[in-house]
Amino acid sequence: MRAIRVAPVALLGASLCALAVPAASATVLTGGTSTSFTPTITPSAVAPGGQVTLGAVGCTSDATAFSGVFDTITIPRDKSATVTVDKEARRGASYAVTFRCGTSTKTANLSITGGATAAPTTAPTTSSTVAPRGVQGGLGGSVGTMDPTRIAAGSALVTVAAAGAFYALRKRRAASRH
Repeated sequence: MRAIRVAPVALLGASLCALAVPAASATVLTGGTSTSFTPTITPSAVAPGGQVTLGAVGCTSDATAFSGVFDTITIPRDKSATVTVDKEARRGASYAVTFRCGTSTKTANLSITGGATAAPTTAPTTSSTVAPRGVQGGLGGSVGTMDPTRIAAGSALVTVAAAGAFYALRKRRAASRH
C-alpha cells in the first residue's frame, strides 16, 4: 500500500529529469557556445603602439579577448578584430592574451619587440586564470550568462524536492493521528 502512494511522486521526478536532459543537450546543437576553439594573434610579435588582429576560430558565438597591453575587445563570430597595443608596452616582454568563448578560456602569447613584426601564432594554451577585473558582481563570478534551460531544470528539481517534502510531512502527520 505504501508503494502505491510513493509511486506518483517518483514517477513525477523521473519524468521531469527525463524531460530536462534533451533540452540541455539541444542547447549545444542549436547554437550554444562551443568549448573547442583556437585563438589566433596576427602577428604574434609587435612593436609598442602597433596593431594586431585577434581571432577565435571555431567559436560558435562572439568571443572576447583581453590583455594587459590593450582594452577588452569583442571578436564577432566567424570574424576577427583589430586592436592597438599600448605604446607603454615593455619592449622584449611577452604578454598573455586571454580569449573567452562562452565558458571556455584559452590564452596565447603576444611578444613586444622594438623592430619588425613576426609570423602569426595559433598555438594556444588552456588557462584557468583569475579574471583581471575581479569577480562579476551580482552572480558571484560563477556564471557568465543566464541559461534558460539550466534555470528551468533547476526549478523543476526544486519543485520535485518541495513536493516530496510536502508529501512526506503530510504522510507523517496523517500517521500520527491514527
